[in-house]
Amino acid sequence: MTFSEYSQYAHTEIQRLCVEYMGMEKLPQVILWAVPFLLLFTLIEFLVSQKKQLKIYEKKDFWANVGVGIGNLVVNGIVQGFLFVSVFYVYDISPLPMVPFTWWGFVLCFFFVDFLRYWVHRWGHERRVLWATHVTHHSSAKYNFAVTYRLSWTQSIKFIFFLPVAFFKFNPIMFFICHQIAVLAQFWYHTTLIKKLPAFIEYIFVTPSHHRVHHGKNDIYIDKNYGTVFIIWDRIFGTFQEEIEEPVYGITTELNTYNPVTLNFHVWQDIFRDVIHAKSIKEGLHAIFRRT
Repeated sequence: MTFSEYSQYAHTEIQRLCVEYMGMEKLPQVILWAVPFLLLFTLIEFLVSQKKQLKIYEKKDFWANVGVGIGNLVVNGIVQGFLFVSVFYVYDISPLPMVPFTWWGFVLCFFFVDFLRYWVHRWGHERRVLWATHVTHHSSAKYNFAVTYRLSWTQSIKFIFFLPVAFFKFNPIMFFICHQIAVLAQFWYHTTLIKKLPAFIEYIFVTPSHHRVHHGKNDIYIDKNYGTVFIIWDRIFGTFQEEIEEPVYGITTELNTYNPVTLNFHVWQDIFRDVIHAKSIKEGLHAIFRRT
């Protein structure tokens, strides 16, 4: 079977699964459905910050976020079909028994996705080639809801690390829904307007306070708080940091640009330059995969 033939087969099967389990002919586009609400809350945050004279937003930075976000949507639209086929292929060839499409199956899938997101996020800060797919999001010197639009155009590369979800036989529909919910959950904590929450929430879930730490370039905050929904992974694996001083946002090497292309590819450019000038294969590989 050619890739084209398998792709058609996979899309037919995914559509069948959607109808069988969701009563829908297409995959639920949770993030797309949420866009109007994301824009509304961004507007509310902006208006509140203006009324209180808080310097949360900056015009050029905001439009850079929007430009990067639009580019990300375009790229996702292009590669989404390939990602669907890849997930279904791994699911299709897995010899493991299928996880039931039940409420507890969803819960288990969500925890697994969030666990993987912790490690992928962590590696995205620790390894240069993966940092190149994530640095865009951290390059803003501001911290607001609009920063969630600032997602790299090359971040889909990391999708390979989520294929174990399909291998462990979680229904592809279940997987995509859980992954979209996890991505969407990141929106609410990109704000300085929400202070610390009750202790039991702060202990279990990622909160605005936790994620402000993650975006801070203060020495004490570097490479901390990688969790997406649950902060427990950081507590378990030793990367948790409480918010104890006001974060300074951005990356340690200032870019001084709002150009979406530069924001997306400046680290890739550095990697390419170092590989070109490498004197051996080992040196070239080190330039790509070294620790940041």
